[in-house]
Amino acid sequence: MKRILVDMDGVLADVYTRYFELHREVTGQQMTVNDIAGLLEAEAFPLQLEWAATPGFFRSIPLMPGSLNGLKRLNETYDVIIVSLATEFPNSLIDKQLWLHDHFSFIKWQQIVFCGNKNIIKADVMIDDHPKNLDHFNGDTILFNQPHNMLLTTPRHRRVSSWEEIEKLLIP
Repeated sequence: MKRILVDMDGVLADVYTRYFELHREVTGQQMTVNDIAGLLEAEAFPLQLEWAATPGFFRSIPLMPGSLNGLKRLNETYDVIIVSLATEFPNSLIDKQLWLHDHFSFIKWQQIVFCGNKNIIKADVMIDDHPKNLDHFNGDTILFNQPHNMLLTTPRHRRVSSWEEIEKLLIP
């Protein structure tokens, strides 16, 4: 059975929706995707690192549209492993595990890896929104479209903009 690594933030969890909400609450300014295209999260939202380090932040993130059914279908066909660079924000470890349990109860604890470097995990396919995680991966790579990667042109990674597109690529 093929193994697929699935990133959390920006693939399963719609972190940008939460960043936009928090930015509006703090500044009163309504930003759009076009305002931040090509900027990393911490560049687009000056308080992003502070927010991400706050206990409870990762519990409050909404689901990426289509991720529940899409991941369920992938999990029926592949050996799915959820991979997140959670160790950068130690408070996120419990939040992320509880968030996964709340939203994806069919994912077992053995299918979750929180780490500081995704290069240590071997698989056939990786789905991620950060090219830095995909660039050194030896298998097939799928780049999930997000504002920070919108302006990048990378022929190595297949780009998708939705879970529907992931399903079309990977579900026979």
